Amino acid sequence: MALVVSGAPGPALRYHPRPTTFPSPTMKIWVDADACPVAIKEILYRAAKRAEVPLTLVANQMLRVPPSPWIRALQVPAGFDVADQRIVQEAKAGDVVVTADIPLAALVIAKGAAVIDPRGELLDARNIQERLTLRNFMETLRSGGVETGGPAALSSADKQAFANQLDRLLARRPTL
Repeated sequence: MALVVSGAPGPALRYHPRPTTFPSPTMKIWVDADACPVAIKEILYRAAKRAEVPLTLVANQMLRVPPSPWIRALQVPAGFDVADQRIVQEAKAGDVVVTADIPLAALVIAKGAAVIDPRGELLDARNIQERLTLRNFMETLRSGGVETGGPAALSSADKQAFANQLDRLLARRPTL
């Protein structure tokens, strides 16, 4: 059984179980939340409430989420790729997954889910192999001692690109 945490920002947390199903069976948003920027989570919270789409943030640490029947945090045990494995297990065709993890993206794309990275890039069957190849190349460089640096800070343009891409995906979802 997973621990579900919700609450308003601030020191007090409320713990209560929530059902694992949501009011609408059509589309769900899954977030690889351990490394997801706070600004992107805020965009997701607003979009889930506005569009009434179930949003689940999966992490191996406790997360504080706003109270809403559309938003939940799912804490998984600590361990290498445990959150990723849970997202792969739960994501279905038609769902949206938010992650910067390229191997996770490849796995859920193979199941028919759409993937958006936190900078707003849509990853799909047409571009995931290229991203995997680049990731593997960079990993080879790093393991050989080459300093490759990290990603640039999230910019306002990145946040806007993410929000726009999310809106496009939400607009394409089937309605009941």
